[in-house]
Amino acid sequence: MYFTGIIIAISTFLIIGIFHPIVIKTEYHTGTRYWWVFLLLGIACVCAALFISNDIISALIGVVGASSLWTIGELFEQRKRVKRGWFPMNPKRKEEYED
Repeated sequence: MYFTGIIIAISTFLIIGIFHPIVIKTEYHTGTRYWWVFLLLGIACVCAALFISNDIISALIGVVGASSLWTIGELFEQRKRVKRGWFPMNPKRKEEYED
């Protein structure tokens, strides 16, 4: 039996699950200011995945890269969710939400 697909599937689920609170915490503490960090991480991981010969590790690094790139859009969406009152607003950064 081959477990590669199951390992990648479960790991992908966990990686995406880890990025969800990262989006919430990042937006709460820093807003969308550091979106470029996720861009650099995403590009680096996707490029690194191209040079890794192990299928599982390459796939997981690629998933981390794709999740990092997806996080950029989610940071800006999270900001909208905070403005709607769906998530708590950081009182120290209240002026950033006033448009």
